[in-house]
Amino acid sequence: MCDPFLMLGIESSCDDTAAAVVRSDGEILSSEVTGQAALHAAYGGVVPELAARAHAERLDIAVEAALAVAGTRLAELSGIAVTAGPGLIGGVLSGVMCAKGIAFGTGLPLVGVNHLAGHALTPRLTDHLPYPYLMLLVSGGHCQFLIVRGPDDFRRLGGTIDDAPGEAFDKCARLLALPQPGGPHVERVAAGGDPGAIRFPRPLLDRPGCDMSFSGLKTALLRARDADVAEHGGLPERRRADLCASFQAAVADVLAEKSRRALAVYMEEEAPTAPSFAVAGGVAANEAIRSRLETVAAGAGARFIAPPLPLCTDNAAMIAWAGIERIRAGHRDGMDLGARPRWPLDTSSPALIGGGRKGAKA
Repeated sequence: MCDPFLMLGIESSCDDTAAAVVRSDGEILSSEVTGQAALHAAYGGVVPELAARAHAERLDIAVEAALAVAGTRLAELSGIAVTAGPGLIGGVLSGVMCAKGIAFGTGLPLVGVNHLAGHALTPRLTDHLPYPYLMLLVSGGHCQFLIVRGPDDFRRLGGTIDDAPGEAFDKCARLLALPQPGGPHVERVAAGGDPGAIRFPRPLLDRPGCDMSFSGLKTALLRARDADVAEHGGLPERRRADLCASFQAAVADVLAEKSRRALAVYMEEEAPTAPSFAVAGGVAANEAIRSRLETVAAGAGARFIAPPLPLCTDNAAMIAWAGIERIRAGHRDGMDLGARPRWPLDTSSPALIGGGRKGAKA
């Protein structure tokens, strides 16, 4: 396959229906994303059955829009990349079947992509980052430190053993009567609060290693909220802001300290000539957390890379790029490509415990 070539990407692992066209030199020609927030608003979270039906209804529309914005036709593409897992199985299956149909009808090569690899390889798309680099993948359903050595070569240094940070932010928002998805709303309210007002716990900082835990932080928030309600006969707006700011500060402290530890392991194991620390996933859009991580990277003498905000959350451009990298490495999939609810990047490490709102831990 000669460069440059065009790759269609399809993403439907949770509640965003997305399609994109990306050129193999890294130019994003289109990236169309349709969210489902209004569809799930009444339920306080994503309903898998509703999400799957919405994907099935919208995927062909998303692909058509991505091709139109890119100014290209199916016949001009060189391949199709699709999220084949991990995620909500109904949504993943919808995307895989859509991609198979297009591949069968056009004869184009098909490649299945791990959704997490899409996030982990995004710095290669945006900054042409050379291997190896350290990646903190931090999103609604996943949180792990990865040494990225190649498109299919990942070493996990640690991850969350229960709630992912994005899931914790969503639960925080529900406890404080804020809209979903919770992360952006908690961040907005936190801007008016005092991050030192409540001393929430920093789980697992007293233990070695890079594993994290956030479920106890949610319980501490619940108790603090109930104490405020009992004292004030309700929850004053100022106290809501303080709770959000203090909660966000606790998450940032945990991620910052664990990042320091992961950077130390990465430096020792890889001895990189140009050390780099990248962050991706929806929680990477949080400015307070991003700023803390940038400070940690600077202290370790590592370059810090954070993708543009639209590429932090779920999108198909990252899937198209991961497909480009896999195609270049000689990977192809057939019509037997399956949808996988679980798909670990590092198959040599023990599985992480639990499952998140946006899909099983992997």
